[in-house]
Amino acid sequence: MGSPDFALPTLRELQRRFRVVGVVTQPDRPAGRGKKLTPPPVKTLALELGLPVIQPRRLRELQAMAQLRAWAPDVIVVAAFGQILKPEVLNLPPHGCINVHASLLPRWRGAAPINAAILHGDAETGVTIMQMDEGLDTGPILAQRAMPIGPEDTAGMLFGKLAALGAELLGETLPRWLRGEITPQPQDDALATYAPMLKKEDGRLDFTRPADELARMVRAFHPWPGAWMEAGGRRIRVHAARAAARPETAASLPPGARLAVNGLPAVAAADGLLILERLQPAGKKPMDGRAFLAGYRNWTEQG
Repeated sequence: MGSPDFALPTLRELQRRFRVVGVVTQPDRPAGRGKKLTPPPVKTLALELGLPVIQPRRLRELQAMAQLRAWAPDVIVVAAFGQILKPEVLNLPPHGCINVHASLLPRWRGAAPINAAILHGDAETGVTIMQMDEGLDTGPILAQRAMPIGPEDTAGMLFGKLAALGAELLGETLPRWLRGEITPQPQDDALATYAPMLKKEDGRLDFTRPADELARMVRAFHPWPGAWMEAGGRRIRVHAARAAARPETAASLPPGARLAVNGLPAVAAADGLLILERLQPAGKKPMDGRAFLAGYRNWTEQG
């Protein structure tokens, strides 16, 4: 069970090492400017591999449950599926439902763990293989593997790294789990943190916040939902930025004031500057900061 690109390495690993009896993914949805009906990446890969696929809007649908029972899986592996599993599904396979989660649980339970780890300045992240229960990422842990978060890592970069790491760890863990060689370890709920689903509005840069925090936002929300600001009544997406100290000449500028620093656009934050290295004005392609500044004659005029 999976839907986005994150689940693809897991599906490939399962197909390589086990007999996959079926794939469950989300329904096709409109995407892009033309709102063309588009299949989730997992469906596309499953069909390439010749695997049967179902796409129920809700797993509790009678037809979906009938198909799951007909497949009679020994274990269900879940990776970024996008639906909550009810007890009737959790209890169906003899070896339970196993989840590949992109965090070091119990830190960052929930829908956006990769983004949350960057946003909060975590030094490391990782993947957890867990036995699913009725809670939100609350089940006991079967295996974990950590990796550092680099100073330039965006959510998109970590997404790919953790997808590969999760598939690798699942490949090592699942055979041992099926042989009964692993004792699940309960999570410490007292250490739990939550990463709720992101919304487009979450990407708005609030320049009353510290510059370091804003720079992490840009990395955490790239490529989605994207960090953005408004200038001259226009929305501008910020694809890359870094924090810097304020020069003496900008010491008295209020948060949100725009200036140019060494040929790059910058904005005053609560305690420093956010240097904008790559931007995308509405209706245009992404460009580096110098090109943006050359074409935006009124950048330093506030408003």
